[in-house]
Amino acid sequence: MSSTSATPSHPYLTWHTCILVLLASMGGLIFGYDLGQIGGFLATPDFLARFGEYDPLTQSYYFSNVRAGLVVGLLAIGNLLGALIAAPIANRLGRRRSISYWSLVYIVGLVVQISAEDKWYQITAGRLVGGLGIGALSILVPLYVSESSPTHVRGTTVSLFQLFITLGILAANIINFNTERIPSSASWRITMGIGFLWPLVLSIGMLFSPESPKFAFRRGHTALARKTMAALLGVPETHPVIAKELREMREKQDLEEAAGDRPWYEIFSGPRMAYRTLLGLALMSFQQLTGANFFFYYGTIVFSATGINPFVTQIILGAVNFICTFPGLVLVEKFGRRRFLIGGGLWMCMCFLVFASLGHFALDMQNPSNTPRIGAAMIVFACLFIAAFASTWGLVVWGATAELYPPRYRAVCMALAIGSNWAWVFMIAFFTPFITSAIDYRYGYVFAGCCLAAAVTVYFFLIESRGRTMEELDTMYLERVKPWDSKEYVAPAKVNRALLDEMAEQRTAEP
Repeated sequence: MSSTSATPSHPYLTWHTCILVLLASMGGLIFGYDLGQIGGFLATPDFLARFGEYDPLTQSYYFSNVRAGLVVGLLAIGNLLGALIAAPIANRLGRRRSISYWSLVYIVGLVVQISAEDKWYQITAGRLVGGLGIGALSILVPLYVSESSPTHVRGTTVSLFQLFITLGILAANIINFNTERIPSSASWRITMGIGFLWPLVLSIGMLFSPESPKFAFRRGHTALARKTMAALLGVPETHPVIAKELREMREKQDLEEAAGDRPWYEIFSGPRMAYRTLLGLALMSFQQLTGANFFFYYGTIVFSATGINPFVTQIILGAVNFICTFPGLVLVEKFGRRRFLIGGGLWMCMCFLVFASLGHFALDMQNPSNTPRIGAAMIVFACLFIAAFASTWGLVVWGATAELYPPRYRAVCMALAIGSNWAWVFMIAFFTPFITSAIDYRYGYVFAGCCLAAAVTVYFFLIESRGRTMEELDTMYLERVKPWDSKEYVAPAKVNRALLDEMAEQRTAEP
């Protein structure tokens, strides 16, 4: 670790940064754990008996398509609402206190759910409330981490949010496997009760964490911003790296202040903002349209049709998801965002093509035991898909989206982008039971097409951000650097004055 008694030639990763990022990324653990637990609950006997519907013909309990879609999908509606209202609150209260507040909101949702006895709509109401907290945290955590992390590790630290999501999914899968056979409500209440731990740690811990340097600077607290940056970088407050970043922040802020107060719709009408806003919407939408949550939400149901223990399958997928996140964390700063996202999209497309073809044309869906090798092959390609998703689109897209926007629009644009993500979470969660009932495993062809479209979108529209400060990225978008040439771009020593003139002229031309 670095010492503040000397001036190192470059910044280091300090314990301050590690602790701050690990704590904030608990927001990802909350989401992942909730995602993993509900997938297991749908196949847990006591949960089915309490909240499902009874079929007198089979003398068993089941979830209808509508009820399953609502139980799973109402969380996403809460996520969407939380994502949309979190930004203005964060701009007023700050990133740190907002994260603490929304963690408590999630806890309220858990209380509503765990106290349910036999009313399925109480579960959905609790998931709606809890979704508000998760949706807000899905914006605030990447925002807080991206604004606090040193440039040379920003991609990795923001991506830790996704690593913690995968850890949460795996933890919930393992706990579900060990509790689902308990002949009482403990089979699901134990799993849900453990979920109180993560938001408590996050809420309390954030009260003792510093505000993000960029937010503090924009509020006029330059000394606090300098002090926090020095602690996170492990260098003296007089270090050239800190002076450079503060100068860039000042130049960008001066540029924005010269343009004056702007209406909210400038996220579409501002210079190059429509491009970036729509790109963020596309990236976060494609993260869901890759089809990963098809496995995470309904994996226990999907793989029960292959004749393989669905809870074991979920643990396997969860483990692959968690383990394969690490290569992305290590290599994203070496190879860049574009290579990861393009390669991952193409790989996932191939996996879904094979998975869907095997399921529709080769698997005996009436009696899966007749085609055990086909079922095993489907599990293999599901694992290969999850491996690609975990190391690329599941991981990198959070950081890539957080890096798109200039400071004055970042919170609102992140809210819209992640709101689109949650909208697709709901639509996939709610409509998947209906779609699979109609076209079975051919549903995978839809996701394969989306994966291909995602790779093409990144190639033509996303600028490479590896090793760039967020202020440099802002300049690159404004100067219309071609994405496929962005790796070789050389940043100017100072912000291009023409950009300031362009914004001033637009303001003058308005009535």
